[in-house]
Amino acid sequence: MRAFIASSIGVTCAAALALPLAAPAGAASDTPAHPATAGSLPAEASEPAALPGSTQSLALSPLSTASARAPGELSSAAAGQGLTERDVHPFSMVGVVWDDVNTELHGTAQVRTRSTSTGRWSGWQDLETHNAEHSADPGTAERESSAVRGSTAPLWVGASDGVEVRVDPEAPDATGTRDASATPVPLPGGLHLELVDPGKDPQEPPATGAAGADRAAARSATALPALSRSETDAAAGYAPGAKPYIGPRPRIITRKGWGADEKIREKAFAYTSTVKAAFVHHSATGNNYTCSQAPSVLRGIYRYHVKSNGWRDIGYNFAVDKCGNIYEGRAGGVTKAVMGAHTLGFNTNTMGVVVLGTFSGTNPPAASVNAVAKLTAWKLGLFKANPKGKVTLVSGGSNKYKKGKKVKLNVISGHRDGFATECPGARLYKKLGTTRTSSAKLQGR
Repeated sequence: MRAFIASSIGVTCAAALALPLAAPAGAASDTPAHPATAGSLPAEASEPAALPGSTQSLALSPLSTASARAPGELSSAAAGQGLTERDVHPFSMVGVVWDDVNTELHGTAQVRTRSTSTGRWSGWQDLETHNAEHSADPGTAERESSAVRGSTAPLWVGASDGVEVRVDPEAPDATGTRDASATPVPLPGGLHLELVDPGKDPQEPPATGAAGADRAAARSATALPALSRSETDAAAGYAPGAKPYIGPRPRIITRKGWGADEKIREKAFAYTSTVKAAFVHHSATGNNYTCSQAPSVLRGIYRYHVKSNGWRDIGYNFAVDKCGNIYEGRAGGVTKAVMGAHTLGFNTNTMGVVVLGTFSGTNPPAASVNAVAKLTAWKLGLFKANPKGKVTLVSGGSNKYKKGKKVKLNVISGHRDGFATECPGARLYKKLGTTRTSSAKLQGR
């Protein structure tokens, strides 16, 4: 069994069909091992043409100080690594990975991309370099796999066919400001740029002789419909007249509905005994997506987690977009206690919910916050957990709590409650009190 996952000790939160183009020298696509040198163009995907989506992996090279900095920027004592402006196959999501999952990238990673629709280049955009706290628990097969890598958070940039990247080492002085005379912190080895094409959205099958029945079956496979409170109780096995604290099941778009390619993940599932708590995250992929693009964003994150990070599946159990749509995340069953890879040290007996976007300085949409409340009221209710309550969890080891330490947390917690991180962003974190109250109310408490 190919057991996957990634992590390191870091500190903040984180398609189209493969194009039949010739593979340039020095580039790779969807390969387990990275090439030693970078090429001017990415390679043709090595997966069958019928498989949706692809990943281009380009090795970074040393940059001269002049080429690594924009005009007017402070020069560093040592050049970073990167790639100069170049043409690539179309992609929509970008990130940087490196060989050692236990090494943190001390520095900055920035990209600029060229839009396929306008032909114009964007300004420089930051990649979230501290992404290590999203991972399977230490000691698990998924966490310890030799396939896992360190990584930045992926960034959604929209359809693009040109890219430039620079990764600059940090050289702080005693005051924490940048000092050109200080010795730079070494960059991790094996830096690669990952360009993800999330593939096309799944299409509804054409009508046949029994068009109505066919379409109804297709819809039921792509989304679980919302249920009333009585229907939810019946589905959970409660007898009529019983008063369980469980919220009505919200509509959930299934993996088939958002177009997950089931061939790239590990086939086996990992479960824990229960779900005692929910950790809320933001994806740190940016807010420049439309609601219709949310499935593509999710497919991009999924492919990045599996193909670039080396994880067994997408790390989160559920995802929520800016319009309040709820998506099934890691495979294994939405009603079951599926072990995710969302909160390093606290994946056991918990669930991870990611809101697609970045909420450090931007308020999360009310629809997203409401969707998190609806989802947690239902899923936590299945396991008799009170959204307004407290729970004691045992740390599997993180930069905030050592392994084996018993930690009392809110049943609905932010990622930063279990790990020293900015995730889920200050603005989303401030909404969790409202989420707990709304979720409990939906449970009938």
